[in-house]
Amino acid sequence: MKAIIVEDEVLAQEELSYLIKAHSSIQIEATFDDGLDVLKYLQTREVDVIFLDISIPSLDGVLLAQNISKFAHKPYIVFITAYKEHAAEAFEIEAFDYILKPYHESRIVTMLQKLESHFKRDKQEQTQSTPSTGRVSHSINLIKDERIIVTDINDIYYAAAQEKVTQVFTRKEEFTMPMNISELCTRLPEEYFFRCHRSYCVNLSKIREIVPWFNNTYILRLSDLDFEVPVSRSKVKEFRRLMRF
Repeated sequence: MKAIIVEDEVLAQEELSYLIKAHSSIQIEATFDDGLDVLKYLQTREVDVIFLDISIPSLDGVLLAQNISKFAHKPYIVFITAYKEHAAEAFEIEAFDYILKPYHESRIVTMLQKLESHFKRDKQEQTQSTPSTGRVSHSINLIKDERIIVTDINDIYYAAAQEKVTQVFTRKEEFTMPMNISELCTRLPEEYFFRCHRSYCVNLSKIREIVPWFNNTYILRLSDLDFEVPVSRSKVKEFRRLMRF
């Protein structure tokens, strides 16, 4: 992987460079302390990941990332910053991670391991995919405690609408997403997830039992969770088709 570091504090830049070299095979191609210089650099070069501070001269990190997210070749973006209030904006541009300063070395190591793993898997999928089959994303960015958590889609059991936000549930954790459930569903692969109700989306592979309910509807009991997800009457026909019964 090729990377650049965008950080205007020399000591912070040197520390991050050291940790990346010590704990990964990522190659640092260049370092920058100015946002506009980064855009100029990327006009003629491509990188796989950008480690990005938010408080930088000329063009702050959020605006820089918003510009980069429109590129045909979209590098992973890892924010490393002292400003926790920009986590929601980072999620909107699908940043890979959002790390708050001061950080522990272990936090960087974990991020680097995930980053290399995702890069390797994405490369394999790009090699195997064809124009007719397309490519299925196997992870989604979820928000918890102002952190972005890269989550395998197979770990998600169901999602539930809560007014203007959506709660996403894994076996052990709950995440609050700043979007309605319709928008969340567009980010989940339809091969695995089904909008079974106006307020619920379920991972079909997590269904343990399908229980007949009133008005010819169903209640879904999920593996490992003590919660029942309803199937609305308008979704019954499609659900039966998907589950082949």
